[in-house]
Amino acid sequence: MRQVVTQREIPVAGELKVAAGAIVTPAARELARERGVSIVEVPLGEEVAAAPPEKILALGSDHGGCQLKEALKPVFLELGWELRDVGVHAQTPVDYPDIAVQVAELVAAGTAARGVLVDGAGIGSAMAANKVPGIRAAACWDRPSARNSREHNDANVLTLGGRLLTATQAEDILRTWLGTPFAAGRHQARVQKIAEIEKRYSR
Repeated sequence: MRQVVTQREIPVAGELKVAAGAIVTPAARELARERGVSIVEVPLGEEVAAAPPEKILALGSDHGGCQLKEALKPVFLELGWELRDVGVHAQTPVDYPDIAVQVAELVAAGTAARGVLVDGAGIGSAMAANKVPGIRAAACWDRPSARNSREHNDANVLTLGGRLLTATQAEDILRTWLGTPFAAGRHQARVQKIAEIEKRYSR
């Protein structure tokens, strides 16, 4: 079966090696051009293996967070994350729930280990993402809130306010959130209770 390359496989920079004869969707080619990514055909078996899910991060924004999302991309790359950017890539108005559910579904399915969403305030995306079973999205505004959301709540999606945070503030929050492990211990039982509430109202 021929490899099919979609927008989700296009990296944020550099080149993408695909199997000879691969089908690259028009949308993927357009996104590659926008990002300056070269698509290189190589013999079957020599294409770059997909990153393991634990190193994949789902990323998305609405028009209010697009600029900040793009500014944060070098931080993800520096920290060794491979991105699945679901958009948007321009400041054309979109509805944040549409983006939030795409990121949340990638995380809930295990395709991505974590997710980051950026909208105008960071609140609406958290509300939307948290409707997806298995998601614990946290809107964070400083280092302590980012650290707490990971240590105590095992948050798997971070939401940021593109119109409320400077790029420097957002980077500090992001680095803290990505670098903080879940403390488990007494917090594990509390996170389990969140899951039980979710199950009760999902029936």
